[in-house]
Amino acid sequence: MLYLIGENLDKARAHYQAETGKIVQLMRGIYVDADADIDAVVLRNAVRIAHYLYPNAYLSAASATLLAPTRDGRLFISGKRNQRTRLRALEIIQNVAPDQPAVATAIVGDSTGEFQIAVSSMRQRCLEAFRQRSEHASAIDDGMRAQIALRLVEEYGSPAAAADAVWALARDNKWYREGEQAERYLLRSAVAVDVRNEAALSFHVGWHGQVIGRLDHDGFEWRWQPDGGFDLPLVQQRVPGRLPAFILSLLPEGWLEKVLKDKDERAMLRSGKRYMSNITISADAAELGLLPADTLATRLGDHTRNGIFTGTYAGPGRGRLEADFEAGLARLYRRADTPRLSGVQIKAPMFLARDGRLSPSAGLPFTHILKPAGTSGFQALPVIEYLAMSLAGATGLAVPAIALVPMPDAMPPALLVERFDIRTSASDTRRLALEDMCSVLDLTPDAKYDGTIERIARAIRPLSTAPQEDLLLLLKRALFAWLIGDGDMHLKNLALLKIASPAADRFDTIRLAPVYDAVTTRVFPGLEHDRMALKLNAKDDRLQRRDVLQVAVVAGLTAVGVNDAIDRFLQQFAHAADALHVPDLPGIDRDITQRAAAMIAICKERLAGFT
Repeated sequence: MLYLIGENLDKARAHYQAETGKIVQLMRGIYVDADADIDAVVLRNAVRIAHYLYPNAYLSAASATLLAPTRDGRLFISGKRNQRTRLRALEIIQNVAPDQPAVATAIVGDSTGEFQIAVSSMRQRCLEAFRQRSEHASAIDDGMRAQIALRLVEEYGSPAAAADAVWALARDNKWYREGEQAERYLLRSAVAVDVRNEAALSFHVGWHGQVIGRLDHDGFEWRWQPDGGFDLPLVQQRVPGRLPAFILSLLPEGWLEKVLKDKDERAMLRSGKRYMSNITISADAAELGLLPADTLATRLGDHTRNGIFTGTYAGPGRGRLEADFEAGLARLYRRADTPRLSGVQIKAPMFLARDGRLSPSAGLPFTHILKPAGTSGFQALPVIEYLAMSLAGATGLAVPAIALVPMPDAMPPALLVERFDIRTSASDTRRLALEDMCSVLDLTPDAKYDGTIERIARAIRPLSTAPQEDLLLLLKRALFAWLIGDGDMHLKNLALLKIASPAADRFDTIRLAPVYDAVTTRVFPGLEHDRMALKLNAKDDRLQRRDVLQVAVVAGLTAVGVNDAIDRFLQQFAHAADALHVPDLPGIDRDITQRAAAMIAICKERLAGFT
C-alpha cells in the first residue's frame, strides 16, 4: 500500500513504522509497506504520487490520454519548471506549462480510491504533440495524434473548424509553430509520392537476442521507439532528439574511437553490432538473433592459480607481421561482429573456452575483457589494477574474477577480467544490464567528471531495490578510491547492475555493481598529484571520517551505523594492504615492482592519516 504524509498517514506514525521496519521511505513524504512489491505500488499509484509532489501541475501529453504512466514508466506533467523525478520504476517528467493552458478535469482511480486531477484539454494535447524537441511530444505516437485529431473534428464539426479552435489556443500562448503544424495535420491530404531523406537510418536494438525497440535517425536527430511487447525501462530517450543515454554510454571512446575512425554516432552504430550489457544493434532485425550470445563457458577461477592465468592465450601479440600489439587489436576491431567497448584504456573483448583457450571475441561469445599494458610509463597499469581489485575484494567489496595473463613476445602481463553482466551458463535465463552513472544521470560520457558522491546517492535511493545497503556501499567505494589514490572513479566507473527474470515487466533487482576499473592513478607519470574524480562533501582530497559521515546523514543513513561500518572497513583494508603483493610471473620488471611498492605505500599512508 502507498502512504502519503498528510493524506493517509501522519509524520509521527510514519516515523514509528519506518523505525520498526513496517514501512519503507521512498522519498520525503512517500512510504510503502516493507513487504510490498514496491515497483508495482509506485506504478499503480503514479498519478497520485505526481499529484502529491506537484499539486499545481497537470497531466499532459501522452499521460493526459492514458491517465497513467507509459509502458516504460514515464508520466508526463506540465507545471512551473522543467524537472525530472525518478522513483524506482517511475519517472515523472515535468516541463514548463504555457502561460494560458487549456485544461480539463479527469477522474483517476488507484488502490487508495478515486480523485480528480487537471489534464490537458484536447486542443492543448494537439499542440503538445507538435512541440519542438520535446520529450512530451515524442511520447504522443501516431495513433494518439490520430485519435486527438478525430476527437477535435467530432467536437468542432470539421477539420477547418478544429484547426481554427487549436489556432486560437496557440495564439494565446504564442505557440505559433505548433499551431502551424497542428493545422497542417488537421487539414492534411494524401501525398501521392513517398519522399524521404536517403540519409535516414534505422537500427533495431536487441537485448539478449530479443528486439526491444528501434533507433531512427532522420538526418537531423534521433528517435527511440520501444517495441510494443517490451515493457522494461531499459532504454529511454529522456532528451528529445539525442541518442538515448544508455545507448550512448555503450559506444566506443578514447583509444577504440580513434582506431575505428568513426566520425559520429551514426558511423559508430553502423560499424559495430555487439556491445556491453548484452545489447546488439543492427539495421537487420533478423541478424540480432544470429549474433553470438554472451554467456560464460567456464569460470576464470578454474583457469587461475595464485592470481595468474593458467590457460592458453590465443590473442594478438608482437609477431613479425604485426607492427605492434595495438595494430593487432585495431585489425580485430575492424570486424563488425567484434564487440565494442567504452572507456579510454586499451581493451580487447575475449572468449574463454571450456578448455582454457583465450581468444578474441570476433564471431564468439564475449565473456572476458583483456587489458594489456600501456606505454610511456603505463606498462604497470594491469598489475596496479590487479592489486587494486585484489585489495577491494579482500576489503569486502564485490569484485569480478580477475587474473594476470603472461603475454607473448616479452610483453608485460595483461589483466583479464570476467564479465559480471552476462549469463553464467546455458541454463541461466536472467536478463542483465549494466547502466553506468552517466546514463543514470542522463549525462554524456564527456561529462563523466561532472558529478559528486551526493548526486549519485540521490540517484541511487529511488532506483535501488536495496537503497540502504547500496548507499552505504557507495560511501565505502568512495572511501576506497580515496585510500588507494584512485583519481579515475568517475561516473562511468560506477554503475547499477539491473537483473530481470524472463518476461518480467520490471527489474527484480537493481543494485550498485561490483567494483571495476579501480586503479591507483597517483603512481603514474603526470598523475602524482591526482585528486578524486568525484567530490565528496565538496572535497576531492584529504578526506576525513567527518566528510563521509556528513554525506551519510545527507543520504539518509544513520551516523552511528556508518561509523561502525567504516571501522570494520578500515580494519579489513589494513589487513589486506599488509598482505598485498605482486604475483611472480614473467614480464614483471623493476619499473612495475617500484610502482606496485609505491601504490602499497600510498594505501598505508592514507590509512594512517584517515581520522
